[in-house]
Amino acid sequence: MPTRPDSARRPALSLPRRLRRLRRTASLRALVEETVLRPADLIAPLFVIEGEGPAEEIASMPGQRRLPLADLVAECRELWALGIPAVDLFAKVPEEAKDAVGSAALGADSLIARAVRAVKAAVPELTVITDIALDPYTTHGHDGLLTADGCDVDNDRTVEQLIAMALAHARAGADMVAPSDMMDGRIGAIRAALDAEGFMQVGLLAYSAKFASGFYGPFREAVGSGKVGTVAGPADKKSYQLNPANRREAIEEALLDEAEGADILMVKPAGLYLDIIRDLRERTRLPLAAYQISGEYAQIHAAARLGWIDYATCRDESLLAIKRAGADMILTYFAKEVATAARVSDRWGLLATAGA
Repeated sequence: MPTRPDSARRPALSLPRRLRRLRRTASLRALVEETVLRPADLIAPLFVIEGEGPAEEIASMPGQRRLPLADLVAECRELWALGIPAVDLFAKVPEEAKDAVGSAALGADSLIARAVRAVKAAVPELTVITDIALDPYTTHGHDGLLTADGCDVDNDRTVEQLIAMALAHARAGADMVAPSDMMDGRIGAIRAALDAEGFMQVGLLAYSAKFASGFYGPFREAVGSGKVGTVAGPADKKSYQLNPANRREAIEEALLDEAEGADILMVKPAGLYLDIIRDLRERTRLPLAAYQISGEYAQIHAAARLGWIDYATCRDESLLAIKRAGADMILTYFAKEVATAARVSDRWGLLATAGA
């Protein structure tokens, strides 16, 4: 007669709680899943260029392209059909269009203003957000105007330029403007200017805790703003972006933006600053966004190409971590493919069976 395995002869442990009971099957895991990632939680950052095409591949951001207006409109139609509720538009203008004060960012004929009109005409239901910063438009690559000696970014003159940029985008039909510059006082000043011109319904998505990260390199390639440091003097983005070592300061910045009239607060980068997302989630009732930046995106691609990680599993886990930390919405370059995957995933959803 065959003997039972040792495990069958041993008495069971006396455990009143066995948490693995609720992990046993995919359907049980779905019932107790605490954090859900949906296409409706995602915002797709898109890069816009002049001309009629073709779209330009971005070498350091696999799968991402700079889009002429016709391609941009087609992309926005696809994103809306996939359930992505919003896009954030960033410009790459020709070098000859740049100057020291970012003039190409302004006016009804600016690239982003034309892009907003085109997208809203084609997909009016899609929420269109626009980046408010001068770095893609300046010869020196800073987010603002330099002082006369080139040694610093002039905060208050920059804010005046950002106001003009925000008003141009609002007039074009933007649903929300997103100041990413980190100048002091710009949220209150832009809010007052929008309201004074009757744009009370245009929202403010504030880059409230934007850190001076080393992971922005691929984005700077994408918008052509990688020239910081070539100007004379010590001007440095660390003079306006947050010190990665500072946690309390990040919360103070965000709460100031809330007091000045921001509708949504943002932490950038996202995956590297999950503690800041959680801290801020516990301090504010405003909606909270997080930006999974270009370097975070690129490193997942790079590791997967080397065979070191499973691409889809790590992509999804990285986004789920951001949502679990407390973000209500995520700006991510993975938005389209995650939404596409959600369309063909099993009935328990995109992430419920990950790691099964």
